[in-house]
Amino acid sequence: QVQLVESGGGAAQPGGSLRLSCAASGSILSIYAMRWYRQAPGKQRELVAAITGAGNTGYADSVKGRFTISRDNAKNTMYLQMNNLKPEDTAVYYCNSVIRSLTGVYDSWGQGTQVTVSS
Repeated sequence: QVQLVESGGGAAQPGGSLRLSCAASGSILSIYAMRWYRQAPGKQRELVAAITGAGNTGYADSVKGRFTISRDNAKNTMYLQMNNLKPEDTAVYYCNSVIRSLTGVYDSWGQGTQVTVSS
């Protein structure tokens, strides 16, 4: 079995920055595309950014130019650098990936990390 664990959330002021991390652990053979989602209170979960194994990236329009997704394949870790944060970025952020391990293929989710942007 595999596990994704997010870290780096917290509080920030508008215009500030935070960096989220998502570390995968377990008997990992390969990690496919990795994604960050977020869910604000009363709203549906939305895709924020994605990155392929080759490093190709995509972003939601609402975060383009402000957020940067990256991954370190050697560390089985994905990052989300969030700059120029806005109050509407407040949400629980989740990482997601399909991971092949010694015991099978898993569509894995992290437990979520809270990001709160307010003055």
